[in-house]
Amino acid sequence: MSHAPAVTAIDPEVRDWPASRRVEVDEALSHYPNRRSAVLPLMWIAQREWGWLSPPVLRLVARTAELPEPEVFGIATFYTMFNLRPVGRHHLQVCMTISCSLMGADRLFRHLERKLGIGHGETTPDGRFTLRRVECLAACGRGPCMQVNFDYHENLDEARVDALLETLT
Repeated sequence: MSHAPAVTAIDPEVRDWPASRRVEVDEALSHYPNRRSAVLPLMWIAQREWGWLSPPVLRLVARTAELPEPEVFGIATFYTMFNLRPVGRHHLQVCMTISCSLMGADRLFRHLERKLGIGHGETTPDGRFTLRRVECLAACGRGPCMQVNFDYHENLDEARVDALLETLT
């Protein structure tokens, strides 16, 4: 089972990539003749390092990709795969498109809200779970679907979700 990276404290003055990520950053940049084209891979690297994309981290990505900061912030807010706030150890994303909704996603989401005591975009006080509604996880024939970190879980009902939650430490 994949786990989200532990959220680390982010220095408000992040100025450079940690040495442990520099090779990865250089590798990503080497694939594109124009640095700006590497913005998405750079965001992925940053999110793996810090767990989320804080404003100082987005400024670092902008400098690295040689893009204006507002453009990078716009890209980060467009894609739901990027976390603009810290998330729990287990990021639960429930597909809410029409196919999954018709198969019970709304009911499933309400069940998760009651069980975890949190709503959309919130994290449990212990930092274990973050719950979000998302659009289309591309499992239309096997809904309702939920992504936990990077793992997909399909054909869910309340009992299956409860059993899944029990396995997540």
